[in-house]
Amino acid sequence: MVELGISTFGEITELEGTGQTYSHAERIRQLVAEIELADKVGLDVYGIGEHHRADFAVSAPEIVLAAGAVNTKKIRLTSAVSILSSMDPIRLFQQYATIDALSNGRSEIMAGRGSFTESFPLFGYDLKDYDSLFDEKLDLLQLVNEKTKLDWQGRLTQTIAGKEVYPRPVQDKLPLWIATGGHVESTVKIAQAGLPIVYAIIGGNPRYFKKLIQAYREIGSEAGHADKDLKVGAHSWGWIAEDGEQAVKDYFHPTKQVVDAISKDRPHWQ
Repeated sequence: MVELGISTFGEITELEGTGQTYSHAERIRQLVAEIELADKVGLDVYGIGEHHRADFAVSAPEIVLAAGAVNTKKIRLTSAVSILSSMDPIRLFQQYATIDALSNGRSEIMAGRGSFTESFPLFGYDLKDYDSLFDEKLDLLQLVNEKTKLDWQGRLTQTIAGKEVYPRPVQDKLPLWIATGGHVESTVKIAQAGLPIVYAIIGGNPRYFKKLIQAYREIGSEAGHADKDLKVGAHSWGWIAEDGEQAVKDYFHPTKQVVDAISKDRPHWQ
């Protein structure tokens, strides 16, 4: 079954020809309205990404999704992504279990390392632990999703001795997706774990990901996971208009603004 949805970072790019941007507050309110509209028109899912930068409005997607849960009926609500490496997995689970209660079973988590690093110093984490933090916190997140009472020996996380975690979700478990930019190593690890995968197709040729998807399914199957558990999602920029020419015209300016802004922060050859 194919599901179609929208994901957003809550960007506040310049409105073409005006030099003006939306405020963070305006953009956040717009996102709640977008969730409600997406539900009315029949989209399957709406996702919001976590960022800690001036050019994106949302640092706490769970709060925006919770606001959107109240006046919607069918649409599934997910982070896109939650930066798991720099947050507490227990708290993340509790937040989305709460959204699950508000939405009566429509909450999901999409966990990832994140494309930016601002959250690491902001919350007291060392970038040298970038991969280790994610791996350990993913294990803890999976455990709390499975069990109410936890016994956990942490290395980079807290140690938990016989503590119970509430609320529990309406669903048996919160659907947990792992997002990746397309690294082969990430594909292998996610497949071996039997977790659903989401590819962020932000640049390059989308056909490149076909081989990764094939590898993910083959490796997951060889590891003993059922085909129904090896779900694949894709995130890509896009715009829909009445015709292709109009779509390109509408899409180009704000997209260029985003790419130019991000490029200023990226390393460049001198």
